[in-house]
Amino acid sequence: MGIDIKLPIGLMFTILGILLTIYGLLTNGDSVLYSRSMQVNVNLWSGLGMLVFGLVMLFLAYAQRKSKK
Repeated sequence: MGIDIKLPIGLMFTILGILLTIYGLLTNGDSVLYSRSMQVNVNLWSGLGMLVFGLVMLFLAYAQRKSKK
């Protein structure tokens, strides 16, 4: 009867990961923006990390819901 928060967390991280990944792809060639991070596109890499985490959480929520039926 516990609260399952995997679904809302997975949705939040997936949506934010998609947005941040798109922003990172659009600003990929901007050397002024990424000069402080040693030319590493932190928006792209953190967006991809958030996207993977969100998708894993959604998969776990789906697998748990499927096993209860």
